[in-house]
Amino acid sequence: MLLVPANPLRPRLPDAHFAPEAHAAREAGITVAVVDHDALTRDDPHRAVVTVPAGGVAVYRGWMLRSEQYAAFAEALTTRGVSLRTDAEQYRRAHELPGWYPSLAPVTPTSTWSTGADRTAFDQARTRLGTGPAVLRDYTKSMKHHWNEAAFIPDLDDSAAAWRIATRFLGLRADDFTGGFVLRAFENLTTAEVRTWWIDGACALIGAHPDTPDDLPPTGLDLTTLTPLVAALDLPFVTVDLAQRHDGTWRVVELGDGQVSDRPGSISPDDFVTTLLDGASPALS
Repeated sequence: MLLVPANPLRPRLPDAHFAPEAHAAREAGITVAVVDHDALTRDDPHRAVVTVPAGGVAVYRGWMLRSEQYAAFAEALTTRGVSLRTDAEQYRRAHELPGWYPSLAPVTPTSTWSTGADRTAFDQARTRLGTGPAVLRDYTKSMKHHWNEAAFIPDLDDSAAAWRIATRFLGLRADDFTGGFVLRAFENLTTAEVRTWWIDGACALIGAHPDTPDDLPPTGLDLTTLTPLVAALDLPFVTVDLAQRHDGTWRVVELGDGQVSDRPGSISPDDFVTTLLDGASPALS
């Protein structure tokens, strides 16, 4: 079963953003049901799933949920005899950087993080990372579109300037701030990001990143080093975003749960759904 958010104005229909995938799934013979995303974010998960048919295994394709919201979503579905293929613990490990970073540390920028948003915890994480420039985010998201004011820290040794960036980040994230501060050593990445999709630890699809849908990935992307690291995470459905460093090395920018990772327009919904059905088939680009 495929679960997608309902259209807020026409609640029996899929949200317009996910309607093409819902249509492709139905054409492929997959049962599609809608859930009330607003109810999930208002901590009313049982109301959110009231129209979901009873029984079966489901994959969610929808807007991002906090880990605790996803756990409540999963629990509400169990009362209807429905289990999510990605359980709550797996979702948290994919969705929050501290869950996946230790496994991918060799292929991603060095990172430290805090628990909570107070300055003492921030400064401790900043000191642990060392010196030089860094990129700031929380457990789930950066403010890269506010690069100079809320993402890039030019010098970790300048504690006052670093905290100004952190304070602005907090203001922009507001109630969406998740977990704590994450500080990642800055690396000079010189290409658009590539979004790779993984099912049961194997790469099933390679495409552009949604932010740059026309920047198609290079052919023959070598995933030899990355594959065993992703497989070791033992996660059913994830995305891994990659970009090339100035020295030609491909680096992991982000790992995310595939259910809440956006699909770029350059990947058709039919190809996407076929990939979900076929699992770890040969990668498409």
